[in-house]
Amino acid sequence: MTDQSEETAYERRLVAAWRAAEHTLSRGPGEATLGELLARLTDAPHDPDEPADVYGDGVVASLERRVAELLGTEDAAFFPSGTMAQQIALRCWAGRTGNQAVALHPMSHPERWEEEALSVVSGLRVVHPTTEPRPPTAAEVASLPEPFGTLMLELPLRDAGFLLPTWEELEAVVEAAREREAAVHFDGARLWETTVHFGRPLPEIAALADSVYVSFYKSLGGISGACLAGTADFVEETRVWRHRYGGRVFRQFPAALSALAGLERELPRLPAYVDHARLVADALRAALAASGIAWSRVHPEVPHTHQFQVCLPFEAAHLTETGLRTAEETGRALFRRWSPTVVPGVSMTEVTVTSPGLSWTAADVTDAVADFTARL
Repeated sequence: MTDQSEETAYERRLVAAWRAAEHTLSRGPGEATLGELLARLTDAPHDPDEPADVYGDGVVASLERRVAELLGTEDAAFFPSGTMAQQIALRCWAGRTGNQAVALHPMSHPERWEEEALSVVSGLRVVHPTTEPRPPTAAEVASLPEPFGTLMLELPLRDAGFLLPTWEELEAVVEAAREREAAVHFDGARLWETTVHFGRPLPEIAALADSVYVSFYKSLGGISGACLAGTADFVEETRVWRHRYGGRVFRQFPAALSALAGLERELPRLPAYVDHARLVADALRAALAASGIAWSRVHPEVPHTHQFQVCLPFEAAHLTETGLRTAEETGRALFRRWSPTVVPGVSMTEVTVTSPGLSWTAADVTDAVADFTARL
């Protein structure tokens, strides 16, 4: 068996174990079958007898109106991917401000996961207010030594531990950008679940920015897709660039239907997921401390959203294999995939709490940690 085929077989084994687990904190997007995804579309909140969408009308337009209503913006445009949506938003702001520089965090999505598309595709240039693994401060934005046209804030900052500033810190950062005459764009792929931490409704959060991107599959369980929201004239401009980038797709009803379903079913549940993630994180911290492992970290100590990080002093492959065996032998999937960190011998995993995890008590978490650590 070749290395590639061995890797594929191992991946299938992982997914099979996670799917079969009776007790899990969440169900990952890679676990759903084609049949399950298709079945969800039939229950989407939309008239199935309506004609299918053509180049963004019908159900796609309904989704755009719903997003604008939820965020309190004048308009919203559907995009096949968040990567395309954000590149276009930042490109449009560069044209409007006359400044190609974008201030963003080096751990943000365009820097980590988009193959330098901002510079290679759109000719933009990035500057970093900070390199610390946390959101930038108002003082850091104010003291950037060169002008910038747009400040992009990822809310939450996923790779730093799904971190959010306080509401007062966010207001101050936005004001600092305004004083620099810069536009403000929110990378809100996971904006939906920030209301608990900020203590504010979605329209009040979105109102701080000039434009907002939201995702439909990261928190809402959709198939794919994203929206850009903002003023009517800005969104209309992004639609022109969407066509230029090849994003004006003939039919998109599966993604749009699943997004509408997510907005109806998952969005109201997200506050409960955030609250329960805090219980799970607290129980995990206590159980790991009592397990005999030399060192562990739950970050942040109190999760800002329904997702957080756990770090342990073992190699990533060993931890992933241990989690796999635990799921196969106990039917309980506590941890999924682990990744190396910049510290040799220390690995990190992301923990997500959604509907399946709401039944977990602190005692359940303690038992699951005991099962896991016994196999290390």
